[in-house]
Parts: sequence; structure tokens; C-alpha cells
Amino acid sequence: MDTALDLHSPLTDDELRRLDAYWRAANYLTVGQIYLLDNPLLREPLAPEHVKPRLLGHWGTSPGLNLLYAHLNRVIVNRDLSAIFVTGPGHGGPALVANTWLEGTYSELYHSVSRDETGMQRLFRQFSFPGGIPSHVAPEVPGSIHEGGELGYALSHAYGAAFDNPDLLVACVIGDGEAETGPLAGSWQSTVFLNPARDGAVLPILHLNGYKIANPTVLDRIPTEDLLDQMRGHGYQPYLVAGDDPEQVHQLLAATLDRACDEIAEIQRVARSGGHVERSRWPMIILRTPKGWTGPARVDGKQVEGTFRAHQVPIAEVRDNPAHLAELERWLRSYRPEELFDATGAPVAELTALPPKGEHRMSANPVTNGGRVLRDLTLPDFRDYAVDVKQPGEPVVGAAGVLGTWVRDVITANPQTFRLFGPDEVASNRLGAAFEVTDRSFDGRIEPTDDHLSPDGRVMEVLSEHLCEGWLEGYLLTGRHGIFTSYEAFIHIVDSMVNQHAKWLKVTRGIPWREPIASLNYLLSSHVWRQDHNGFSHQDPGFIDHVVNKKAEVVRVYLPPDGNTLLSTMDHCLRSRHYINVVVAGKQPAPNWLTMDEAVQHCRRGLGIWDWASTDDGQEPDVVLACAGDVPTLETLAAADLLRQRLPELRVRVVNVVDLMRLQPSSEHPHGLPDNEFDTIFTRDKPIIFAYHGYPWLIHRLTYRRANHANLHVRGYKEEGTTTTPFDMVMLNDLDRFHLVIDVIDRVPGLAARAAHLRQEMVDTRQACRDHTRRYGEDDPRVAEWRWLRETQPQLDGQ
Repeated sequence: MDTALDLHSPLTDDELRRLDAYWRAANYLTVGQIYLLDNPLLREPLAPEHVKPRLLGHWGTSPGLNLLYAHLNRVIVNRDLSAIFVTGPGHGGPALVANTWLEGTYSELYHSVSRDETGMQRLFRQFSFPGGIPSHVAPEVPGSIHEGGELGYALSHAYGAAFDNPDLLVACVIGDGEAETGPLAGSWQSTVFLNPARDGAVLPILHLNGYKIANPTVLDRIPTEDLLDQMRGHGYQPYLVAGDDPEQVHQLLAATLDRACDEIAEIQRVARSGGHVERSRWPMIILRTPKGWTGPARVDGKQVEGTFRAHQVPIAEVRDNPAHLAELERWLRSYRPEELFDATGAPVAELTALPPKGEHRMSANPVTNGGRVLRDLTLPDFRDYAVDVKQPGEPVVGAAGVLGTWVRDVITANPQTFRLFGPDEVASNRLGAAFEVTDRSFDGRIEPTDDHLSPDGRVMEVLSEHLCEGWLEGYLLTGRHGIFTSYEAFIHIVDSMVNQHAKWLKVTRGIPWREPIASLNYLLSSHVWRQDHNGFSHQDPGFIDHVVNKKAEVVRVYLPPDGNTLLSTMDHCLRSRHYINVVVAGKQPAPNWLTMDEAVQHCRRGLGIWDWASTDDGQEPDVVLACAGDVPTLETLAAADLLRQRLPELRVRVVNVVDLMRLQPSSEHPHGLPDNEFDTIFTRDKPIIFAYHGYPWLIHRLTYRRANHANLHVRGYKEEGTTTTPFDMVMLNDLDRFHLVIDVIDRVPGLAARAAHLRQEMVDTRQACRDHTRRYGEDDPRVAEWRWLRETQPQLDGQ
């Protein structure tokens, strides 16, 4: 069994006494936050009015967090380390707040919560109280990069923080309940992607206290040797620290942390001196202590300490039950606060001497406020990568491949502050040009047949969207930049993760000392309209719908229609701060519509009239053909071409939308168009046929306040799909050019009677195109070979 029991006892009697006092002080402050409104130092007997009317918070995990924080402070001081603390069991928020107050950072940032009796009373009162602070390790907590509300992401955030931070130690506490989640289970594999020569170190600490809210934890109930074997299999050297005697655990944990730090230093020394290390075996610690340790052993005759009953508030009816009130007072006084705080209520000098100073404090480490250390990327001029568009629709090249050459040079220009993340889809999404200058990061065994694998790679690929997302978030939160590329349908896997990140961004916008971080940039390709080869399971554009539910000041959605607009859009996204940018673009060969100058202007506007595709000659149109997305743009322009040829007297206005948020009113979104501008473009009373990349109802949601909403008709994805041809996909969802022409005929007043023959021709042609796919297994040439404004067009008579 791997254990630290055979190690020496590194703490002198004096060090042990002072470390235990610090732990007691943090525990006292934690309990005070959960329970007390007043009388913070118990200068008088505890009375019901001193207790909060609503008791909120989580005690069970907190003593373990306080223990670890105190001991990590010791090794930081002794070894002059730069370290941060990632709290997986984020419901232990009062513990982290207690520690940041003890070491002074909290009072430096929140002056009213001073390190004295008045400040302590405010510290207690504000916790989980209206107008106060949240219950978890939220953005308000100094040193936090991980709230730990939704479980599963602590370890991936920790590794993301360690990448390209060679001097950083990330101590990551993983609750044994969190360890049951899928994302956390996948995160153990991150050792394969950590390069000790250039990255920092992660020290995972599995806090095995045995229980969740009401159930035992799986890892606590399996044989210890099986648990140790599991950790070894993930590439770790596990050490077990177990016990319920404080003195013994203090010595054992101190010795184990010393050994872990020694091993980390040796791994890094060998790697950084040019020595060969094939998959380093990093240390990790399993801390097995009672849940709710040092709290009430029994309440109302039932065991509490060491059981699930210690998870939240161990003593519940304090204001109404005298026995409970007395038990709470005994519990608080068991920490001997009179020894820990002086007459003013400040921590005694013996305690304030223990933590690190200045930016060596985990709560003051600059990387935990990523915007402080963030530096602008060196971005090559995207105009130098322009598609040479001689006329609209030419040449036919994939937008993602065009972007790939620019991303390649972004990687080259930013060798320590930019990474590309993807779940084994970077090459598939046509960003393979990156491999001309770098490799996939991989610190495991590499075979001769492998392609572009290296410990030094800047491309992070693992078949786990959760892990890619967590790594990137940790990387961004500590002051760096990146792009996450994924198949559009499968980005849904991280729906709840992007929820949490959006909440973090929203809250931190209102915290003065939090600096803006680089934006979270998604490049979604292999999208719904070009997953005809993989079929229905790969066809889902709904991530956009999910994201736009978040706060308007956080979310941006872009649908560039071609290569030049994609280049302009991604340049903008990588320069932006504190947003979630969702960019959807195709990877298959497709027409390119705009010159680079036109693309830049169009992207700056966000949406606009394409005069060259319109036939309204600057007058009021009879109909507006709007589009958003590369395939809807193609179908809209093909429909406009048909209308130009067959109904030349019809005044058609073509409007393309690249910034989806422009559709909302300016009162609803910072990018929204004012009503007068919107009405000028879309008219107040003419039919609007809108071809949209995703689910049609989103366009209705975004525009429902507009004056002409009643005349808006949207075509998009309506959950029809299969393995078929590209054009059959758009026909299945009535987004094809022929159906758009039918929509125009049906909705322009008076046109149905005049264009009855054309309408019938469109119906027949649709059927002929479908029949062609069933017979030949490919799209009809009249569709596949269509180009904008060719001198001659294939016959469209349905024959």
C-alpha cells in the first residue's frame, strides 16, 4: 500500500501547535459564517437573536478544506512556491472565505470586512445572507478560479491553469462525491497532456470523507488497494493520509506534502535539464478524514460527525431549541477563540505570521485574477490570408481551411499564451494547417506510426468535450487565450459547463477588482447542413439557442457566410474580452461571396444589404430575402438568382446577417440594431423570408419586438435529417432555394396569381432533385454545379 505512514514527523511541537491553532481559527470562522449574525467572539452567552434565521451553508467538507489550506501555506512558505487552490467541493465556500480573511486578502479587497471584531461580524453576517455573498467558492472569493457549484470540473480547470505556467503549483481538492461524475473521471487522464518541461504541476487531493448529501461515496467503499491501483493506472503515485486524531493527521499530512513537493521538483528538474521522462508519475494525495470533523459528534441522539448528517448544517433548530443553541455554543467554544483572536478581534500575531506574504498567498496569486496577467495576442494581419474573390461565388473553397492557415500563424506568434483545443476534430474541421508548425500535445508513449504527437505540441486533443472545455476555461481564467473547435452537434455535451462559465463572466463584470479575461471562443464546424454523411445523430444546431439564453453582455453569436468573413470574425473574437463567442462556419468547399474589404465592412456592420445580389435598385423592395449561415446564404442567393431570371420585375432585397445579436433591439442587447435602422433594412410592412442556419423559432424570439415581425417567415432546421446528400438535407427542412421561391410567391401580395406556373415549376423541380438523389446517390447537377450569375443556367423545368 502506498502510504506516508512510514515517513518522519516533520513538525516540531511548536510548529504543530501553531498549525493546529490556525486550523482551529479557520474552523471557528467557518462555523461562525454559517450560524452567526452577532456576538462573533462569544463575549456574552450565545442567544437566539445572535443566530441567523435561515441557516445556509455546508459544514461537512469545510474542516478538510481548512486543514489542507493551512498545510499548503506551510509548504509555500518553506519552499517559496507560487501556488493556487482549486476547490472541487465548492459548497465549502465558508472555509475558503475564512482562510482569505485570516491571511488578509479579503480585507484588502473588501475594506468594510476588516480583520477585527467589526469585520468579523460583517464576515459572518454576509455569508449566504440577502445582499451578502454566495455560499460557494464564487467569483467574490479572492483566489478562486472555480466556484465548484456544478461538480465535475475542478481537475480539468486545475490542469488548464497549469499549462504554460511552469512555476505554478495547482493544488486541486476533489470531493469524493465529485469523483463519481463523468467529467471528473475523465480528468484523471490529464497527466498524459502535462509536460513537466514547460508546464506547472497539479497536485490532486482526493478528499475521501465518505459521504455526499445522503449517500456514501463509491470510492470510500471500495477496497483501499483498489483505489490506489486506480490512481496508479491513471499515472499517479498515490499517498494515503488517513485518521481522526488531529495531531497524527497533521504530522502525516505535513510529511506527505513534503514528499509530494520533492517528487514534483525532481520530475521538473529532470525534464528541464533535458532528461528523458516518459509519462511522469505525478504524486497525488488521498485524504481520508471524517466528514464534519471537529463538529458535533451527535445531535438529538444521532451520529453526525463522520456521517452524511454533517454535510450541511449539523445543528438545525438553534433559534427555537435551547438544547441546540447550547450545543452550538459548546461547538464554537471548543475552538478556544480567546486564544486565536486578540482584544480587537484580529487574529493573534502567532497566526498572522503563518501564511505567505503578498502575492505568494494563494488568495492573492495574480494568475487567479487572470485579467491582471493577460497580454494581448500577437495576431498576424488576417487580411494577408484573404480569399481572392474576383466575383461573388468564386472561388469555391472551404472557410475553415482558409482560417486554418491563419490559426497556424497565431500559434507560431504566441508560443506560450495560445492553444487550440478539440475533441479529436482539429484535422477533421480543416484546421490541420496547425500541424505544419506544431503537434498534438502528448506526454505518453508515442509509436512510429503516430501523426504529429509530441510533449511540446500546442494542440490539445482528447476525445472528451468536457476535458477540452475545462482545460480551456482554466487556461483563460489564468490569463491566456484559446479556441475550442468541435462538431456543432456534439458541443451540446458541454452545455452545462458553458452555463457555469457564463455565470462566472456575468458576476465578475460587477466585481471591481476582477479584471476582464480573454473570451471563450467556439469554432463550430462539421455543422448540421454538412453532416449529411454521418446522419441524424450528428445534426443539431441547438447550441446557439442554448447560449443566447445567457446574459446579453456576455454572449455573442456569429455566422460568417464565407472564408473572408470568417477570418475577420475570428480576429475580432481573439481580440475581445470577457465574452462567450460562438462562431459557426463550414469546412466543405463552398462559394466565397465577399472580397476582404467587403467582408471587413460587413462584419463591422453585423448585417447588411447585399446590393450586388438585390434587384430593388435602392427602392423599397417587394420582398426581403434574409439569411444567416453559410448554407442558408447559398440557398438564398440561388433563390434570388431564380427570381431575377424568372420574375425580373420583382424588387428583391437580399440581407445577410453575420452577427445574430444584431436582430435584437438595442434595448435588449448591446449589439442590437435600433428600431429605425432595422426597419430601414427589413422594412415595416413587406414580407421577409428568412433562411436561418438553426432552429427557426430563435429568429422569431430575437425579433418579436420588431414592427414587421408579423410579416417574418423563417425557414431553418426543423429536426429532419438522415444520411443523404447535402441538397436533400436542405429539402428535408424546406430550406432549399426552390422552397424559398415558393415562399416568396405565396407571401408577396398579388404574386400568386401571376407566378402560378413558376410555383408549379418549383414544386416539380424539387421532386426531380429528390428523385435524382434516390436514383444516383448524389445531388442533381443543376444544384451541385450552380454558380452565381452564370451566363447560362441548367434547365429548371422539373424534367
